[in-house]
Amino acid sequence: MNHQDTQIPVTVRVFTQRFSATPRAARLARLLAVGQLDAWDVPYGTETSDAAAVIVGELAVNAVLHARVPGRDFELRLLLQGVETLRIEVTNIRADRRPPLSPPTTPDTESGRGLTLVEALATHWGVREGPLPRKTVWAELRCGPTKRTSDPSLTHPLPLPLPNEGHQVG
Repeated sequence: MNHQDTQIPVTVRVFTQRFSATPRAARLARLLAVGQLDAWDVPYGTETSDAAAVIVGELAVNAVLHARVPGRDFELRLLLQGVETLRIEVTNIRADRRPPLSPPTTPDTESGRGLTLVEALATHWGVREGPLPRKTVWAELRCGPTKRTSDPSLTHPLPLPLPNEGHQVG
């Protein structure tokens, strides 16, 4: 039997959506991400879904707060590779504003705590440049069990109201 006969094909599911660079859109990106994961059989309230929600939220907020160019969007891309790996990518057009690859560790630092969360939740994360002027901040998660870790009524995104445009994203 040759090696090619023993390989199992892996399905890669892809979701891509562009958003205006606003706090409301950052929240919408997070809500759509967990909704898409649920459609891909990664239910709301599971460890993977909850971690993905935090990571998407942090990367989208960073794109809005630190890489915003008026009139330009950011893009969210989710890639579910088989049932093992979820890759989250947020792309914006500020390649000149790279996040630090080692998030700050002191509690009095005014920014960068979101990347500390990303680093804690992701298996791997990093930054990829190009084509200029774009950059993509990405994170990968190992998909865990599909058992719910929280009350689904608290994690289901659809009935929650969206904040006003002027509110801080958190």
